[in-house]
Amino acid sequence: MKTLKGPAIFLAQFMDDAEPFNNIEAMARWAADLGFVGIQVPIGNAAFIDVALAAESQDYCDELKGRVATCGVQITELSTHLEGQLVAVHPAYDELFDGFAPAEVRGNPAARTIWATQQVKLAAQASARLGLTEQVAFPGALLWPMVYPWPQRPAGLVEEGFAELARRWRPILDHCDEHGVNLCYEIHPGEDLHDGVTFERFLAAVDDHPRCHILYDPSHFVLQQLDYLAFIDHYHERIKMFHVKDAEYRSNGRSGVYGGYQDWLERPGRFRSLGDGQIDFKAIFSKLAGYDYDGWAVLEWECCLKHQQDGAREGAAFIRDHIIRVTDKAFDDFASAGTDRAANRRILGLDREGTS
Repeated sequence: MKTLKGPAIFLAQFMDDAEPFNNIEAMARWAADLGFVGIQVPIGNAAFIDVALAAESQDYCDELKGRVATCGVQITELSTHLEGQLVAVHPAYDELFDGFAPAEVRGNPAARTIWATQQVKLAAQASARLGLTEQVAFPGALLWPMVYPWPQRPAGLVEEGFAELARRWRPILDHCDEHGVNLCYEIHPGEDLHDGVTFERFLAAVDDHPRCHILYDPSHFVLQQLDYLAFIDHYHERIKMFHVKDAEYRSNGRSGVYGGYQDWLERPGRFRSLGDGQIDFKAIFSKLAGYDYDGWAVLEWECCLKHQQDGAREGAAFIRDHIIRVTDKAFDDFASAGTDRAANRRILGLDREGTS
């Protein structure tokens, strides 16, 4: 068995124009002071990482790693959530998602897709130069407006959507393979890969690509009322990243998993700071340890109630206390009889007269 690494923190929800949240060194020191040993870094802000330069310059990557290490943490993975989202966008969401793209490609879906694809590829090259083996992305969505089958979906629509999604991502996955990086899709509502079945559809469409993997975040499964522990049993071989995020679902007579267009505070399902929700993290950490997951446990903070800095401070201790340092011996070794094969056969009665 292997021991998880952590605690680490995803910087995206904390980044800001004000110090200490406006550059990578200040945030690295802030994270270290809270007890984190790793930071997961989005690529979209040059004050944190110049991804184009990192893709080409080993000197820059070595210097960046050194600056972060001096602050007391290390970079765990690069995030291309927003860039991955733009690889595949249904026209209904064009205007909403244009804000994730630079001004020069807004209003031009084809140019936006090309830009996003290149950004994810650059991040894979940068990951390799940084010595990282995993990278996270949203897969995007062409089918999400059709998630509920009314009006009735035309025959072949879902198959066509996944075929196109695979066509767009296959070259990116091949590029990741060239650089020794696993691309981990966050399974997430709003994405075409939002549960186990949809991940399986995509995996089949990319021919079980060896670089196609999962970022596991149980909070998204609570909000869908999906068994987040059984998910690990099904897909543990493909889980290469882990967001530690809590959630709760409190059923009522007015609203369900769709949320009634309500704000997060009023929805039956909502994200919470670690320890304030319903997720059984002891069981999750136990399962991941049992399945030899040795990646990072990364706090993602999203809570509609608690202040983000309190959530971060409490989250570092929460993760540290849940990481299981796996044992290197069996608890009942003290009672071992030290038997060998011959003794085992005698115990089983296999060497008695008349047996072979």
